[in-house]
Amino acid sequence: MKKQVLSEREEFNSILPEYGRRKLLTYADSIRELAESFRETENNRENTDIVLENDRRDYIWQKRLNENKDLMIAHLQEMAQIMTQLAEESRRCVPMGERRFKQVSHALREVDIQLKNLYLIENETGRMEVTLTMRNIKKNNLSSEEIGDLLSVLLNMRLVGAQDNAFFVGADWETFYYVEEARFHVLTGVAKATKETERISGDNYAFFEANMGNLTVVLSDGMGSGEKANNDSTMVVELMQKFLEAGFQMETAIQMINSALLAGGENSNMSTLDLCSMDLYSGECHFVKVGSASSYIKRQHLVDRISSGNLPMGVFKKPDLEAVGRTLMDGDYIVMISDGVLDALSQGIGEDMLSELIGNTNLENPGEMANAILNFCIHQSRGKIRDDMTVLVIGIWKRE
Repeated sequence: MKKQVLSEREEFNSILPEYGRRKLLTYADSIRELAESFRETENNRENTDIVLENDRRDYIWQKRLNENKDLMIAHLQEMAQIMTQLAEESRRCVPMGERRFKQVSHALREVDIQLKNLYLIENETGRMEVTLTMRNIKKNNLSSEEIGDLLSVLLNMRLVGAQDNAFFVGADWETFYYVEEARFHVLTGVAKATKETERISGDNYAFFEANMGNLTVVLSDGMGSGEKANNDSTMVVELMQKFLEAGFQMETAIQMINSALLAGGENSNMSTLDLCSMDLYSGECHFVKVGSASSYIKRQHLVDRISSGNLPMGVFKKPDLEAVGRTLMDGDYIVMISDGVLDALSQGIGEDMLSELIGNTNLENPGEMANAILNFCIHQSRGKIRDDMTVLVIGIWKRE
């Protein structure tokens, strides 16, 4: 009996290094992409600086070298912090009785899945995770999502598969991870209009999950218009996504992106940053703004406007961040816009007009709401699109 307990404990301990290894590999892949982004940027700068005079070129390279040193120091410090946090993560194994294990094993066998081990794990946030090692003993192409649905019934908890799970359960032994499903789900909508004298918009955005159950929305407006503004806002959005997916803290990521904008020297430009991070388990929502337009939270006919008075990124060596937290409820909507939307509204009372419009709309579909807001603003400017305009709408609902 004692040997059996030790064996089970040793087997459980053996999956923890695998758990950490997979997270580290995910971080490493994101960091490699990040390094490639910087390498491409440096190659572009090298080609541009060939035409400069020697003394001017030496000065610029020395300045950039110092800036890159600062950037690398911040990078290494944040990497150390990520590894420390990963090492300090704690998980508790929740015992599963032999009878229950046999019931799960038998149910999986009914669909031709052979179970080797199964563990219930409570993570540092108190949420449940399930890890199981299994294989397909027949060629039935059963997906890991279907296994998750079956486990949800067997274990009486709603589970979703981790992002890096294999799509199908194969013939070889493989470990799959499932996490407790978030309490909220979201739908998103987007409406855009490009400045009438340009072919490409200077606004860019992204929706992504940096972590399971956390939706992050990033909107950036490159100063000016056209291709240059598009390149700047694209860099801000892409780097922010890569930094957050690699595990960097938000403040550090913003600082490093700001340094990258400043490193362009005379060719640099400014870009706004509007970021919204939603915890779909708790409903907690955090806004971070750097020179961006107001955002709005719609709760039935009430509207909470979240504004900032700071300057865009690429102006000062240390950007001024404004962060605001809110708690979302079932049926709330978040509206994020670029500066061109407010510029289209006349008589200098644009924000008040927009708040009233958002509060009075009865549309429930986020895409329809985004289009309605954009069309209203274009109508107010008599059909003229004097600046790039982007409207993002996120609706949040509690799962039934």
